Amino acid sequence: REKEPKGDNKIQYLLTCIGFAVGLGNVWRFPYLCQTYGGGAFLIPYVIALVFEGLPLLHMELAIGQRLRMGSVGVWSSISPYQGGVGVASMLVSFLVGLFYNMILAWILWYFFHSFQSPLPWRDCPINISVNYFWYRETLNITPNTETSGSLQWWLVLCLASAWCIVYICFIRGIETVGKAIYATATFPYLVLTIFLITALTLPGASDGLIYLFTPNVKTLKNPKVWLDAATQIFFSLSLAFGGLIAFSSYNPQKNNCERDALIVGCVNSFTSIYASIPIFAILGFKANENNNNCQNWNILTLTNAFNIGVGNITLENYGEWLNYLNKTDPSEVESLNLKACNLQTFLEESASGTGLAFILFTEAVIEMPASQVWAVLFFVTLFCLGLSSMFGNLEGFIVTCLMMSDILLTGLICLISFAVALIFTLGSGNYWLEIFNSYVGSVPLLIIAFFEIIAVAYVYGINRFNDDIEWMTGRRPNIYWQATWRFISPFMLLVVFVAYVVIEAEKQPTYNAWNPDYVSSLPLADVLHYPEWVFAICVLLSILPVVAIPLVAFYKFMCLLKNYTMNRHNQNPYANEYCHGEL
Repeated sequence: REKEPKGDNKIQYLLTCIGFAVGLGNVWRFPYLCQTYGGGAFLIPYVIALVFEGLPLLHMELAIGQRLRMGSVGVWSSISPYQGGVGVASMLVSFLVGLFYNMILAWILWYFFHSFQSPLPWRDCPINISVNYFWYRETLNITPNTETSGSLQWWLVLCLASAWCIVYICFIRGIETVGKAIYATATFPYLVLTIFLITALTLPGASDGLIYLFTPNVKTLKNPKVWLDAATQIFFSLSLAFGGLIAFSSYNPQKNNCERDALIVGCVNSFTSIYASIPIFAILGFKANENNNNCQNWNILTLTNAFNIGVGNITLENYGEWLNYLNKTDPSEVESLNLKACNLQTFLEESASGTGLAFILFTEAVIEMPASQVWAVLFFVTLFCLGLSSMFGNLEGFIVTCLMMSDILLTGLICLISFAVALIFTLGSGNYWLEIFNSYVGSVPLLIIAFFEIIAVAYVYGINRFNDDIEWMTGRRPNIYWQATWRFISPFMLLVVFVAYVVIEAEKQPTYNAWNPDYVSSLPLADVLHYPEWVFAICVLLSILPVVAIPLVAFYKFMCLLKNYTMNRHNQNPYANEYCHGEL
């Protein structure tokens, strides 16, 4: 391991870990979950999951990689030959997540290229809801459901190829290239987020969005799904169980304070999630107020024409008073007008989830800003930097797991294979498949892998031996907080979250939002459909496929050792023991 390239300095290593951990999930997934579960109330299970699951597992991965100086498979195989499947599972998760993660980068490139046009192309489309039309029709050319595959969209194929080329170019010199690129990809987003924060807070209605973000709805804590999503967000956000952090820390000098690194990376990651939420919710408040005002103006025009009221008499300020008056004087006439229901809270609750937050909500807001092209370019450069730094970790975890080194030909081959497989996301139904990968690859497998990781360290490698290693590396023994979480709290919470997740998912039939091609200007833009049985089977397969390596490798090792024992008894193969304990 000593011959492998090391990061130039400590700052570069920390930026690499932060860049891997801080990604697109901090910008669109965390704010969406906050909005879904009552704003500030979501922070309670999020912080609990961070303290008792995220930080202990983050510290453990950084420490074990730094001490054993191997990739994921090497680390877990050296702890026990029966644990080698944990590393294989991490490798498979990194590969599968990298497939759809780079597709998001392809979408970002598509929007980035169009951000230089004046006016912005999603501003004036042949439909009232222009940003939605540009996303669903001009970008995705989406099909009505998962069963209709559609054709490859050539513009997305080109963007996807460009995204993989960029990743490859940044990786052809191993971690040295990544380290130099990480200075830009890990720091630039904070500069842009700060600019957005200052600008967003000046928008009319921004305070309504911030009040919505930080006003807790404590009743939502009774919903077990809140706690499940909080735990899943921690794992996905910190990139735990992917193998990338183990790979990065393996380049470190062994006399390095990995405890401090874990605390810095974990706290910066959570700070970024909250920091990114503030401008996003400020923009959400701005758009909610604008939509609410447009809704009321439509009603004002309708009332003015129906009751022959002078133009300008009904305003936004006295609209409520006029509506109450007319409801008392002529309620049947008011009812016949079919006025729109205008409620600010409703508009605040209509934020999009996942990729929609970046590609729909923000693009709708940016066209209202002065110099909108500049804001669009900055925003999509920021998203690309966030996604690219995380892709470094995904690819590093996969490559180091395979060959224990970053090889130019291997990297190129992996990028080429990944591009070919990811073409499924450029189909007309590609967005549906990306959401399937995101939901089923990045949830249950991570919980299972993390559970086996912490069991392997605490009860197979030995917690006392692990504590001795950390004391040798950092100069001090882990305190009672680390001891309690590694031994009892973290594995117990992981087990509870996994069981609760399985029970909740088993009680409901999975659904998805399918594009409704017949809409004109009214919400909803999608139909809620159930997955066909064959698609649901693929969903289950994606949840099982990465982790099935854990029992398979353990069974293979057991059978190998059993065969070795039998041969040794008959003196048939004196070298079988070396083979059984060799690398995968």
